[in-house]
Amino acid sequence: MSGQAGSHTGGPAQGSSQNPAGSVPVDRSGRAVPSGPVGDQAPPIRVEILREPHARDLPLPEPSTPGSAGCDLRAALEAPVRLLPGERRLIPTGFRIALPPGFEAQVRPRSGLALRHGIVIPNAPGTIDADYRGEIQVILWNAGANAFDVGRGDRIAQLVVAPVVRPDWAVVETLSASSRGAGGFGHTGTA
Repeated sequence: MSGQAGSHTGGPAQGSSQNPAGSVPVDRSGRAVPSGPVGDQAPPIRVEILREPHARDLPLPEPSTPGSAGCDLRAALEAPVRLLPGERRLIPTGFRIALPPGFEAQVRPRSGLALRHGIVIPNAPGTIDADYRGEIQVILWNAGANAFDVGRGDRIAQLVVAPVVRPDWAVVETLSASSRGAGGFGHTGTA
């Protein structure tokens, strides 16, 4: 795998053909056909990772289950940190990454920490750009009612690597119509 956006392994599925752009296999009706094994994850992309000395004994970020979208990020703390209610702290993970061009990494909260303890990431998802080379750090915020202790190796967030689509802005005088129009911020009601 070259690590470039849009590349895939294998050819079109039997009975399918390439669309005019030649980037996505389609079936006879024009629907996209997976290029890899059906039901499997997308093929991995190569991401360089550097382990800082303070993460020497921590595992690489990895998914918890075969179907997990995110890789667990762990706290690379030398000593436990107590988050008081309402407090925010920057927690190091001990890793730096170099994403290939055309990708980003999103730092997302862990649902169990949010539900059980009110531990959230206030800027979620946090974005790691392809050209950032600093340590991945996670802003944890205690939105709960009780103090929360973060210890070395605790899973504190998830890292999701995703492709980035850049807009090709087209300045116009009017926008195309839609059934929604300018409705937003709860315009569909509460039920």
